Amino acid sequence: MDIFTVLGLETSCDETAASVVRGAPPGPGEILSNIVFSQTEVHAPYGGVVPEIASRAHLEILDGVVEQALADAKTTLAEIDAIAATAGPGLIGGVMVGLTTAKALALGAGKPLIAVNHLAGHALTARLTDGVEFPFLLLLISGGHCQLLGVEGPDKFRLYGATQDDAAGEAFDKAAKLLGLPYPGGPNVEKAAQHGNQKRYPLPRPLLGRPLSEKNGMEFSFSGLKTALRQLVRNGAVEVNDAAASFQKAVIDILCDRTANALARFRHDFPDLETPVLVVAGGVAANVAIGSALTVVAESHDFDIRIPPAKFCTDNAAMIAWAGLERFATGASDPIDFSPRARWPLEAPP
Repeated sequence: MDIFTVLGLETSCDETAASVVRGAPPGPGEILSNIVFSQTEVHAPYGGVVPEIASRAHLEILDGVVEQALADAKTTLAEIDAIAATAGPGLIGGVMVGLTTAKALALGAGKPLIAVNHLAGHALTARLTDGVEFPFLLLLISGGHCQLLGVEGPDKFRLYGATQDDAAGEAFDKAAKLLGLPYPGGPNVEKAAQHGNQKRYPLPRPLLGRPLSEKNGMEFSFSGLKTALRQLVRNGAVEVNDAAASFQKAVIDILCDRTANALARFRHDFPDLETPVLVVAGGVAANVAIGSALTVVAESHDFDIRIPPAKFCTDNAAMIAWAGLERFATGASDPIDFSPRARWPLEAPP
C-alpha cells in the first residue's frame, strides 16, 4: 500500500489554514501538522465575515502559516508528494489567494497540484479521523450548506436532498443577530440554549413530517423558522436563553426528521451493507446537542454514526490535505491553470 504525504491549504472563508497529512485511503490518516489562524476577532465588529478583509488577511499571513505547517510536520516541500488547496466553493477572493499560493508552491517544487472541493474536504473528514469505508450517508451542515448525500468515492456523490433556502449554520448566525448574541453566532446560540427552556416559544418546523418519496422528503427549509424568530423578537421582549433553546430545538427536529428519511433511502439504495454509517460533518456538526439527537436517530435505524472531533468539523486544512490525498491516490491531479470556483456542487465533476 502506497503511503502519501500531502500539504493542504484552506482559505475559503475566514480561516487561514495549512496542514500536512500522511496516509492512504481509507484512513485513518496521520495529521503531522494542522495550523489554523482564525480571523474571528477581525470580523466580530461587523457581525459577520467581510470578504475584502478576509482576502487581505489570507494574503498577509498564508506564507507564514504554510512555513509553520511544514516546520511542525518536520518535513520540507521536497518530501511532499502533492499540494492540495481549496479551489471552491467559497468567498472567491479568499479561494484565489489559497489556490494561487498552492500553484506557486507546486510549480516551484515540481509537485502535482490537487484542486479540492471544500465540501469534499468536509465529506471525507471521517475517513481521515475514523477510516470510514465507502459508501456512507453524509449529513453536511455548515454555514453555507445543508445537504444529505450518499458518498461512494472521493469524487462520487449522490445528492438526496438540500436546503431550499438558508443553510443550518446561516440560520444559527441570523438567529444570533436577532437575539443580540455576539459573532460567531452558532456557538453562542448553542451556549445560550444550554441555559434555556426549549419549550418556551412554539417555533415552526418547515417541511417536518413530509413523507419520503422519489423526489421529496429529504429537503430542508429554515427561512420560515428564521422569520418566525424575527417576529417573536419584534413583538416584544424575549428571554434570550429560552429563545435560543427553542430555536435550536426546532433546527434539531428538522435535521432529525429529514435525516431519518435519508437513512431509509440510503438503506434501500445499498441493501447489502450490514451496518451502514451516517457521517455528520461541517461546522454545525460541532454542536453537541445536534450530534446527540442525530446519534439517537441513527442508532434507532441500526446505523453507526461518525462525527469528527469539533476542531475537524469547522474549516481546517487537514481535511483539504486528506481530500487531496484521496484524489491523488487514484492517480488524479489538476492543471496549473485550474480556475477557482465561487460555486461548486459536490455532485458536479471536478
